[in-house]
Amino acid sequence: MTSAEFMSEQAVREDLAAVYRLIARFGMDDLIHTHVSARLPQEPDKLLINRYGDLFREVTPESLLVIDHDGDQVRGTQAPINTAGIVIHTAIHAARPDAMCVVHTHTVAGVAVSCLDEGLLPLNQTALLFHGRVSYHAFEGIALDRDEQVRLVADLGTNNTMILRNHGLLTVGRSVGEAFGLMYNLEQACKMQLAAMAAGAKLVIPPESVQARTVGQYDADPDGAAGLEWQALRRLAAMAF
Repeated sequence: MTSAEFMSEQAVREDLAAVYRLIARFGMDDLIHTHVSARLPQEPDKLLINRYGDLFREVTPESLLVIDHDGDQVRGTQAPINTAGIVIHTAIHAARPDAMCVVHTHTVAGVAVSCLDEGLLPLNQTALLFHGRVSYHAFEGIALDRDEQVRLVADLGTNNTMILRNHGLLTVGRSVGEAFGLMYNLEQACKMQLAAMAAGAKLVIPPESVQARTVGQYDADPDGAAGLEWQALRRLAAMAF
């Protein structure tokens, strides 16, 4: 049993609401669109997701809805839920028992990189966090059809990062904090890549041996950076806009 499975529902609600507010704070929201979900630790077939129509900065622990893997709201007053959010998130949570949290964004930088044939390039240490671990899913139109779920899950495989072609970014975490940390860094890597490409000069890509070494250094995390980062982000999320 993972540490996430010992969390209370309220703790998960608080973490997930913090992610919504952080996405808004860092400018990664898209009005009322896109979505973040978290599995309920004591009910693994149930998910928390946002109420469609709320701005991300408005999301609170209490406003999050509980849905099952069929996308049906199973508690509380019925409220609108983004259909694309249901299709994408229920598919991944159902297929990946390790998926505690799934984050999906439509940022300018993320969508721009999703439109590039080469996708994410291993240009810098931020991008190398994802070395060999990025999946790609072809654009099939707005994710409203359930039959796309099979292909979406197959393309993601065991990776925790996926670029949805012509669409946006998606990350999966064993915890809410891990999923957000991956998304923040993926967004930064996309921004850095576009800035480097805009210079119009020849790009310098580290050799494969350095790429592999760098991702190994991230995995080792000798300073416990991931945990410290999420604690700091929770403090930031608690601050007023």
